[in-house]
Amino acid sequence: MHQSPTDRPRPRVLHITQPVDGGVARVLADLTRAQLAAGLDVVVACPEGATAAALRSLGADVRPWGAVRAPGPATVTEVRRLSAVIGAVRPDLVHAHSAKAGLAGRLAVRGRIPTVFQPHAWSFEAVRGVAAGLALGWERRGARWAARVVCVSEGERLRGALAGVRARWAVIPNGVDPDRFSPGPAAPAVRPPLPAGDGEADGPLVVCVGRLCRQKGQDVLLAAWPRVAEKVPGARLVLVGDGPDRERLAAAAPASVRFAGAVEDPVPWYRAAGLVVLPSRWEGMALAPLEAMACGRPVVVTDVDGARECLPPALVPHCLIPPGDPAALADAVSALLLDAPLGASLGRRGRAHVLAAHDVRRTAAAVTELYRTLLTGGAEPRSRAAARTPLDAGPAPRRPAHHAPPGTGPAAAGAPERPPAGDASVTGTPPGTPGTPGTPAVPAPGTPPRTPADDRPITRTPSPTPVGHAPVAGGAGASSGFTEDGRHSERRESVHS
Repeated sequence: MHQSPTDRPRPRVLHITQPVDGGVARVLADLTRAQLAAGLDVVVACPEGATAAALRSLGADVRPWGAVRAPGPATVTEVRRLSAVIGAVRPDLVHAHSAKAGLAGRLAVRGRIPTVFQPHAWSFEAVRGVAAGLALGWERRGARWAARVVCVSEGERLRGALAGVRARWAVIPNGVDPDRFSPGPAAPAVRPPLPAGDGEADGPLVVCVGRLCRQKGQDVLLAAWPRVAEKVPGARLVLVGDGPDRERLAAAAPASVRFAGAVEDPVPWYRAAGLVVLPSRWEGMALAPLEAMACGRPVVVTDVDGARECLPPALVPHCLIPPGDPAALADAVSALLLDAPLGASLGRRGRAHVLAAHDVRRTAAAVTELYRTLLTGGAEPRSRAAARTPLDAGPAPRRPAHHAPPGTGPAAAGAPERPPAGDASVTGTPPGTPGTPGTPAVPAPGTPPRTPADDRPITRTPSPTPVGHAPVAGGAGASSGFTEDGRHSERRESVHS
């Protein structure tokens, strides 16, 4: 017989993840560490490998789940395997991370256990044409089986809502450990070793930390680099990370670019850098810029979901550029490399901002409080904050026309993954979805998009009450997140601690 949260001494949470590396793996490790410390019984279902070993070392109960990263014919078998794991673990709550685990987890559970889904950037942005349409169609249908869809930025939530994903939302911004990611000695004392014959050993160093793949946009950075090298003689670039695009990127890299490969600890690279760059094409809220700012380093990032929200206002004019624009990227990088005092000032402000708004302990507490609410069915204290974004993140995120999500406008199979700037066309509309009632329209270029009428901003302050204890008081008449006929209403919670 399945024990309820009140029958168990410790609530049991099952995290589910596909093969991951980089940011998602770090988020999962941070949550596992914090939840074990908070007294939860943490179980993780994931493939064997580095992530499984790291989570075991933290004390998590890791259950092997054979799965690959992408959906395909094997998904049916993977769902069956996961169902067996869930039956053996008997969790009180399931937290599925990223698209594939979110697909398998929600199909295996189908709402029978409180389920949290965290996309870590939307799956329909990672693929093209028909595949994008299928991914979006699944996200629209799968939302019914999630007690909450947790987004790491308001931009990520808004993208899902405008794409027609009708969910019960929670917005919990990413966080990093400011004790681990902290300022430290810079070059030359701890500058990571570079290949012999590197030339200007003390020239300005630009570092990009991220998986080598199309999402992270290292190809745009390489296209921008000759212009940087012309303006800043001796400047060098190091790409930290590995991934499917490494060979292609290495073939296109000029002599002043080095590939460090995957590293266990990126902190020495952040500390050695004069500037950290992440030219992503899409994100939810990337960890690398937060880690770099926590280390006191200035950053240059592209204006994708979560980027504007993770920056303090003072950094936006200097550090935020359009995605896919090598010239703008080169100009921003060169300007900061040539103005060291400005870079140092921006680095200090970035560090202060992370301490105030993106401490991982704050993030973990908000997630744990969300679990407590779902497990106890407790009412939540709420206050309206229509003009405020999560954690004082600054102005509400803009939605440029070229960021229109699939399913919200005309599409054609095989269309480019990202329409060019100024083009509001979209890719990959699922069969049967064009003209579907309730599908939001894409705003005209330059016009901020409307949040759906029934999506009212809600601010919630986490209580220190442990998971599984008495619910917080107040808000007894609040909406459950469903309409009278049982369909999801669209609602969000901007979570503050």
